[in-house]
Amino acid sequence: MDAVDQAILRRLQRDGRQTNRELAEAVGIAPSTALERTRALRSRGVITGFHAAVDLEGLGRGVQALISIRIRPQSREAIESARDSMASMPETIGVFVVTGNEDLLVHVAVSSTAYLRDFVLDRLARRKEYVDVRTIVVYDYVQPVEQSELPSEGRSEGRTPYR
Repeated sequence: MDAVDQAILRRLQRDGRQTNRELAEAVGIAPSTALERTRALRSRGVITGFHAAVDLEGLGRGVQALISIRIRPQSREAIESARDSMASMPETIGVFVVTGNEDLLVHVAVSSTAYLRDFVLDRLARRKEYVDVRTIVVYDYVQPVEQSELPSEGRSEGRTPYR
């Protein structure tokens, strides 16, 4: 990805509804170039879609939590089944399969701490394969507006890259 592709991505992440002409003008390229570059980013899978950003509090889901779940027996089938089950629940914002003591980390948004308590106790803790369920209430959540490539390994201003 070159600087033009990155500029296109930044602009589209800020406003995915802008016209191609507005995008081209903001990036400083011809509209035909903007369209060609955007199509190429989509075909390469860099741009996966355009979505509406939703205010969870406006939906009555102002309480967010991270729920860690340990699964037994620990097998690919059990973890994938639990992952898919959690992903299908309307309370779920995201599901991560992770390493460490837990197998899943689930991000949920609900209407209240009472709802969260009932959700955990009645829908999760009762499942036999979930041998440990821990809940962390989120005080604040900030999602970066833009995502981009990280600096190339070893070229981050002369610093040694993390390993």
